[in-house]
Amino acid sequence: MAVRQISIFMENKVGPLAEITALLAQHQINMRALSVAETQDFGILRIIVEDPEKAEAVLRDNQLIFRESAVLAVAMEDSPGSMASVVGKLAQADIPVEYAYAFITHGTGNACLILKVNDIAAAEALLKKAGMKPLDEHQLNTL
Repeated sequence: MAVRQISIFMENKVGPLAEITALLAQHQINMRALSVAETQDFGILRIIVEDPEKAEAVLRDNQLIFRESAVLAVAMEDSPGSMASVVGKLAQADIPVEYAYAFITHGTGNACLILKVNDIAAAEALLKKAGMKPLDEHQLNTL
């Protein structure tokens, strides 16, 4: 149940984040989640969008450098310890988390954790067995 994430490479200066988000908005592309990682010279904007194909076409048409990758999305309660439970299960099973970010869902009292792991199928099976709820793209978009 991998979810597609788009990583966009951008210069580490004032403006690119505003330009990219405005570009997506102009094309009616809704971002569900985002994360920005930076180094001295460049940044990586990681986004989860409702229409990855459309977003990639817009980025390509505007000569932006991007890459699509698979990540795991997990629904959880918006409460202390929820994230610790998810990543704790992965750690116990020796499944490393490369990076993670989360967002709150619309008025439900729930949150969603996005995880980059090297074995999505194993992580998903483990979390399901533990009673947790990995999401597919459709489920993520309806939160």
